[in-house]
Amino acid sequence: MSNVLDHQKQQQVLGLGRLGWPVRRIAEATGVDRATARGYLQAVGIPVRGRGRPGERAAKPAISVEMSTDSTLANPAIGGTVSTDAASPAPTRAPSASACEPYRELIVEALGHGRNAVAIWQDLVDDHGFSARYASVRRFVLKLRGTAPAEARVVITTAPGEDYGESAVMVSDLPHLF
Repeated sequence: MSNVLDHQKQQQVLGLGRLGWPVRRIAEATGVDRATARGYLQAVGIPVRGRGRPGERAAKPAISVEMSTDSTLANPAIGGTVSTDAASPAPTRAPSASACEPYRELIVEALGHGRNAVAIWQDLVDDHGFSARYASVRRFVLKLRGTAPAEARVVITTAPGEDYGESAVMVSDLPHLF
């Protein structure tokens, strides 16, 4: 048995990773071990979230002099005070504004044509240089629709034995298959 996934399974894992799916969900959907999926995602540079939820686990504190097991005092690596505050860049938009807001008209038009959120996101990325994640588009589309989308279903009503298309094959036409 091979330790390498076939090309189609690799593309499934990578595609779901690019959509921002967690590794556990990718593993369940594709039947691939979580460690294998994580390895493929990391190999191509797709960010993989660590264990636990973001912000759930606090960072481990550094060992202080009072708690050290060394017989000598520790020499600090950096003199002065150390700040744990990360230097974050200034936000480019208001925290409550959606990254999709500048594309509202395009999204509304695409929804009018029956496009789903994935297709809209792909169009925005490919045609307009959209840099936000799919989840942003999904949330925006849900707000525009007002509810979660229902599964689209086509119902074709015909009389018994009536053909509903030129290329339709009736089950009775294929007795050798059953």
